[in-house]
Amino acid sequence: MSGGFALFIIGWIVIMITLMAIGGFFMFRKFLKRMPKEDGRSAIDWEEYYIEKTLHMWKPEQKELLEELVSPVPELFRDVAKQKIAGRIGQVALEQKSSRISEEIIIEGYILATPKRDHKFLIKKLEEKQIDITPYQPLFDR
Repeated sequence: MSGGFALFIIGWIVIMITLMAIGGFFMFRKFLKRMPKEDGRSAIDWEEYYIEKTLHMWKPEQKELLEELVSPVPELFRDVAKQKIAGRIGQVALEQKSSRISEEIIIEGYILATPKRDHKFLIKKLEEKQIDITPYQPLFDR
């Protein structure tokens, strides 16, 4: 066996182990989100619950706004992000006992569902949409 072929095999093994580790990491995260909490429901179950309870409250304009807000998220993760954000928006709407999903509720839920590390992208997107973030400033500090 030549030295070049041996290096190729070793390189291939390293690449495969790396790819399997990355895939395993994301599968493990999904597994943890599916694990039931103290109340017997998982984080994903709650997201689905809030979406189901508020589905009738969404108008096409609000759905369009949500689509625009999640557009910076890479395509591969966009559906997961959209479900998480929509679940949080539904939770906010139910907590406020709202009869419809308003722009304010969408923005509040979007801010609460977005990790702190992504707030700069969120602020940039809201500024692009010419939405004043001043009333939502306390939400960024949570």
